[in-house]
Amino acid sequence: MLASVTVVLLLLLHGSCRSKKTWPKSFSKEELKKRLTPMQYHVTQEKGTESAFAGDLTDHKDEGTYNCVVCGSPLFKSNTKFDSGSGWPSFSDLVKEESIAVTDDFSYGMHRVETTCSQCGAHLGHLFDDGPRPTGKRYCINSASLAFQSGDDTAAASSSSDQPSATAQAGASASSEGEGRTEL
Repeated sequence: MLASVTVVLLLLLHGSCRSKKTWPKSFSKEELKKRLTPMQYHVTQEKGTESAFAGDLTDHKDEGTYNCVVCGSPLFKSNTKFDSGSGWPSFSDLVKEESIAVTDDFSYGMHRVETTCSQCGAHLGHLFDDGPRPTGKRYCINSASLAFQSGDDTAAASSSSDQPSATAQAGASASSEGEGRTEL
């Protein structure tokens, strides 16, 4: 009984049920701090959240692919993006089922499903079951965790290199309006 209570308390304090995992692509903390903006680092490495309606990609409507800002892996296509009214980019489906990993998240005293990049473990956002048909899914994703690649350049996102794509590097060097704000 005491062990069960301890586990529940740890989950509530820590938030995520994820244990340490080795990801196919890894980067040193020093490299990521140099390459990512402070907001991108906070969101992807510290499970942060940017302020609603503050992300650069919230109202973005160009055709292309949304990749992981850390490793460049393709995550979402623009034709699955929709306006959920939540203040964060929302998608109804993935590029591939294996694009993300999901984990139970009990932070803030509630249960949610955390989404992370399946290749590098970067925190992306959360998954909800209130999206449009046919999937019924809403991937609510922080702009700071994404790098956009226009429709003409999507072949480069499929690279199997351990180095992030040029798009991920360009996205990491762009500044965000939400930087400097206190986040939840």
